[in-house]
Amino acid sequence: MVYGFFMVHMFGFGASGFLMAYGGIDVPVLFMYAHGGIAISAYLSFYRRYFGRDEVRWMFINAALGIMGIYVEIDWLLSYFGRSVSSYPFYVHVTPFLYYILYTFLIRQAFIDITGSRNNEQRRAVVNKIYVVGSVLVYLTLHFVL
Repeated sequence: MVYGFFMVHMFGFGASGFLMAYGGIDVPVLFMYAHGGIAISAYLSFYRRYFGRDEVRWMFINAALGIMGIYVEIDWLLSYFGRSVSSYPFYVHVTPFLYYILYTFLIRQAFIDITGSRNNEQRRAVVNKIYVVGSVLVYLTLHFVL
């Protein structure tokens, strides 16, 4: 199980990337991309090795479909600091969005393993549906209620 290591490690790097992008300090975009890019490349390499090419491809497909959800959740987080996603140019969001994609991918993989559905197609289909419905409910709640 690599989840504990990755979740703690990625939380640290993701938090630093988030602070560089949104923390109100003037961090050069090139440095932010280099800092995040090296870590993100390493995570992608590990993900491909541990989870396989198809799962990593699914991660990016999921991210493309869920970009609105990512936008809403980061906007929600920024609202606690009196800011919004629209307060920043689009290129500032690249690193935090990629970290978010990688982190939610890891959460989904952990959910699959915790439920014992990795090698059980029927159970996995149910778990995938629960994950999608749960994600949509979180996004809708954040967007409309909070």
